[in-house]
Amino acid sequence: MKTRKTIALLMAPLLGTMSLAACTASGPEETNTSIDQDWSQADPITIDVFSATANYMGIQGGWFGKIVKDKFNMELNIIAPNVAGGGDTLYNTRVAGGDLGDLVIVGKGKQLDELVEGGLVLDASPYYESMTNAAQYDPAVQRLNEGKDGVYGFPSEVSSLNPTEPADPIDPTFGAYLRWDYYGEAGYPEIGTLEDLLPVLKTMQDAHPTGENGKPTYGISLFKDWDGNMMTMGKQPGAHVYGYEEVGFVLAKADGSDYQSALDSDGAYVRGLRFFFEANQMGLVDPESTTQNWDTMFTKYQGGQVLLSWWPWLGQSAYNTDQNTAEGKGFMLVPMADQKISASGGSPYGGGLGLTYSIGSSAEDPARIAAFVDWLYSPEGAATTFAGPEGLTWEIVDGEPVLTEFGRQAHLGGGAEVPAEWGGGDYADGGSALNAANLAFNEVNPNTGLPYNYKAWPSYQATAANPLTEDWSARMGGATTTMDYLKENDQIIVAPGAGFTIPADDAEIEAIRNQVKATIVEHSWKMVFAKDEAEFESLLASLQETAEGLGFEKVLEVDMANAKAQDEARVEVAKEFG
Repeated sequence: MKTRKTIALLMAPLLGTMSLAACTASGPEETNTSIDQDWSQADPITIDVFSATANYMGIQGGWFGKIVKDKFNMELNIIAPNVAGGGDTLYNTRVAGGDLGDLVIVGKGKQLDELVEGGLVLDASPYYESMTNAAQYDPAVQRLNEGKDGVYGFPSEVSSLNPTEPADPIDPTFGAYLRWDYYGEAGYPEIGTLEDLLPVLKTMQDAHPTGENGKPTYGISLFKDWDGNMMTMGKQPGAHVYGYEEVGFVLAKADGSDYQSALDSDGAYVRGLRFFFEANQMGLVDPESTTQNWDTMFTKYQGGQVLLSWWPWLGQSAYNTDQNTAEGKGFMLVPMADQKISASGGSPYGGGLGLTYSIGSSAEDPARIAAFVDWLYSPEGAATTFAGPEGLTWEIVDGEPVLTEFGRQAHLGGGAEVPAEWGGGDYADGGSALNAANLAFNEVNPNTGLPYNYKAWPSYQATAANPLTEDWSARMGGATTTMDYLKENDQIIVAPGAGFTIPADDAEIEAIRNQVKATIVEHSWKMVFAKDEAEFESLLASLQETAEGLGFEKVLEVDMANAKAQDEARVEVAKEFG
């Protein structure tokens, strides 16, 4: 697990589920339900943590592991389906055995409901009474557990920020981020629409055929790890850059103004596949895209081998080190005339990824696990997750948080070796492998009055200017952040954070969905790497025909209703909290 990858991996799709009716399990008897005790003096334990979004498997080590060990005398054994081949196999195997884990991080809605029904997670109500940090977000906890006879889950990405304002004041989650220095060398060509990116990338790749590591450079690199209802990378160009979000097989405009099928020939998803197909025809796509994982791709960005990033927490996190930006090198959002990027607003009921923390019914020490979950909601826990340990990566100076010299090297300098007393090892490798934040990245720390996101700290902003950002700002009308530019140019659509939970599919719809999504993903990858236009169109027709034959329209009808219900929830939360 790489800390600079943490936010990126929050975008990973959730696992499927199976029927749990026959998989009941009863938890241990618990006499002491208070979490308010010194857990550092308790007997040492190791707990199994099943995380649907983790990209590391094994014992959590490094600085985060040491903090957990010191505070709770507990080690975390991370169980990660993304590492164990992906898909539902590991999940189903453990569910069939009646023990998913001591701490379970899965999707809310259908997954949580079935785990509750199957008795694999316990009612944490007795512990919640003393979980003072989590209780600060009680409306979100109550909403998540609505209709249940207890507290079975704790929501992720909870925020007290205005749901009608972008939750991230610096960068939206999506966008076309180019190697700005190469873009400048090309003469800052105008980019009217998505497809205009391709000749620009070709010019940049031809001028720089190898990266700093001496290996081939590609305009685009892809990976399969997060594929779900669709090819995840396929959604980025045509959908997210133009304000659409996925709701099953529906792509819904974040402002509720449009809904379309993922398989529409002229729709946003197919547009993204066409974009990648054209890019591959031009020699811009990394040929290892079909076999590599996230880690391999991320390393290529670090080595300067990839020129376009769809997420700031990919290209910028990997490449925009202090050394590179001081030389004017790095990824910045490119000015695309017709972009209308979707951004999430504050989420009073929990973030759009819809993850939930639950305590396994077989956990031997549920009170200690509840204490750990509560700590993750605390100012100390959240600050540690997002900015690192206070005293190591940051400190309070004149009442405000400031990155230490070590912190700048760890976050912005390309990495740093952690002192032994803090856990040792590479800083990036030692970050939290849970990969599911309890609070929103830009939630305000009540102890400092500033976001947990160190990039929003005045102390960071005062030192953030460098040749790269100065050139970008000069070309972007004086904007100082990506969000400033997008808001000034009316190129952002904010989706109010309603915490909407998609209802569980019935058995028939679930079965159809599983078959359809498999064929969508399979055909999508083949379409990107089709030998010519005729094969691309043939594969598209085959996909549409196959999906229709499997019952695609039945699922689409359900997803369309869910998408519209989600928009209604957003309207309501905007009225209530906006």
